[in-house]
Amino acid sequence: MLPGEHPIVPIMLDDAALASQFAAAMLDEGIYVVAFSYPVLPKGKSRIRTQMSAALSEADIKFALQAFGRVKRQLNL
Repeated sequence: MLPGEHPIVPIMLDDAALASQFAAAMLDEGIYVVAFSYPVLPKGKSRIRTQMSAALSEADIKFALQAFGRVKRQLNL
């Protein structure tokens, strides 16, 4: 993650193919995230973008974190 306080929370994955795979797997888990890579970003700086909101409940955040954990294990990260 990059430092800072803002609603957009980028998750740095560096590899474009991995970012796309991660985003697709998250969608399978019911979480929509967007993968960004070259030419939008410099090569080697690929990431997925999440967005936080005050409207999210603790249950929503827990659900998302569990999905991130499952996808991380699925992709052997």
